[in-house]
Amino acid sequence: MTTDPDPICPLCLRPIPPGVPQSLHHLIPRLKGGKGGPTVLMHHICHKEIHATLSEAELARVYNTPQALRDHPRLAGFATWIAKRPPDFMSKVPKRRRGRS
Repeated sequence: MTTDPDPICPLCLRPIPPGVPQSLHHLIPRLKGGKGGPTVLMHHICHKEIHATLSEAELARVYNTPQALRDHPRLAGFATWIAKRPPDFMSKVPKRRRGRS
């Protein structure tokens, strides 16, 4: 009998084992027309970092694919940093570091 591998977080590319804080990210924010649209499962800390970095408008307009999220300079740096931590690593994510869009 084979077991299914753990899903992979599309931002940090680490596995998401059972029991690790996780959440669904709407690739197009619900408030911008993404209700019922595609979602991706990711670590909760990765999801929080996305929303601390980008506005709903930026997410809808430009950063609406996993690759686009990984290409964002701040998120790329975060992904490199978090990739060195275990999958269940949690830390406080700073509040927004940018002006409202």
